[in-house]
Amino acid sequence: MGHQTVAWDRLQALAEELRERRSRMQFSSRTAKLIDSGVPKMAQKLVEEAAEVAIDAVRGERQAVIEEAADLMFNLTVLLTELEIGPCEVWDEMDRRKKLYGIAEKLPKDR
Repeated sequence: MGHQTVAWDRLQALAEELRERRSRMQFSSRTAKLIDSGVPKMAQKLVEEAAEVAIDAVRGERQAVIEEAADLMFNLTVLLTELEIGPCEVWDEMDRRKKLYGIAEKLPKDR
């Protein structure tokens, strides 16, 4: 649980910093441009970063995966913050799944 707590704390801190800076519109030009572009662009950027992680993983480029994963997590946090979803809500869902299935895995599809 220690790693989860640290991860949650860091994602929570990033989300809080994004919310605070947004209230003052105090971002780097790249982050400001992303936020100003709206949810569709944020979602597109998230997909692009996920694809980059996957491609680098297939290529076996460990450091690139780490770097792209950081970008992915940043972009996910930007999108969640824009939608007013806190990291704690995501962790709550992970905990709910763990209670149901013994691991916080992807839920089965209803057919």
